[in-house]
Amino acid sequence: MPELPDITLYVERLNERVVGRRLDRVRVMKPFLLRTVDPPLESAEARRVECIRRLGKRIAIGLEDELWLVVHLMIAGRLHWDNERPQKYGRNDFATFDFARGSLRLTEAGTRKRASLHIAQGSTALAAHDPGGTEPLECTFDAFCAALERENHTLKRALTSPRLISGIGNAYSDEILHAARLSPVLQTKRLSTSQKQALFDATRSVLASWCDRLRTESRQEFPRKVTAFRPGMAVHGRYGKPCPACGAAVQRIRYRDHETNYCAVCQNGGRILADRSLSRLLKDDWPRNIED
Repeated sequence: MPELPDITLYVERLNERVVGRRLDRVRVMKPFLLRTVDPPLESAEARRVECIRRLGKRIAIGLEDELWLVVHLMIAGRLHWDNERPQKYGRNDFATFDFARGSLRLTEAGTRKRASLHIAQGSTALAAHDPGGTEPLECTFDAFCAALERENHTLKRALTSPRLISGIGNAYSDEILHAARLSPVLQTKRLSTSQKQALFDATRSVLASWCDRLRTESRQEFPRKVTAFRPGMAVHGRYGKPCPACGAAVQRIRYRDHETNYCAVCQNGGRILADRSLSRLLKDDWPRNIED
């Protein structure tokens, strides 16, 4: 799923291309993408784009008269910019937003079809699409701690909860926890002050550095390779590969469709965390530490 650095780059590139321009036409090729009927989709046409905003992992396109197009890409949704309007569309093309000098195209791969488009009229309707999480690159240390302590969760779950912290998902939460040297299963209400500070600093540094890195890699072009697995990541998507800090093999916890990657040495004192499926199967044969 595109997370804060990816969504930030989408927003910046869209600001450069469409703000101040008129949206000529919106075409939805897959009816289930559109999740609202009032206001109607046609009401967005022939209006000027006034701003582009990020709402957590959503992108909000602000049109004249406070009409908003809210796009949630979910896991497999992606945005593409075409300098000329496409003449043909593929099976993964879900919608296009046509301007005089180009088109924004929304695609989604896979079979689950989770991406969505909502139309909202006014600031109150827009606010209903904001999960309300604290903005990690804008908040103070105290506000960050207050968000973490609002509910008692594991650090992994707290960082990825859009109601607590805005814009962070599976990939960057792994990177943040590795940078902070904290276990993903540590409970939020058991954090010491120094651990909270380490997590706050790591969150800001990891997200800011990846935003800068993605800007540099894109070279002012529209993002083309938005993925949760990047070569420069320390642990996410690197199961079995050496940790860049200590050389130990990166471990994982798998649960349903989600996977948490971590370094047992750097983050958990060398202890292997139980996998919800495999550890139950192996029982006493499950390795308890990295040496095993």
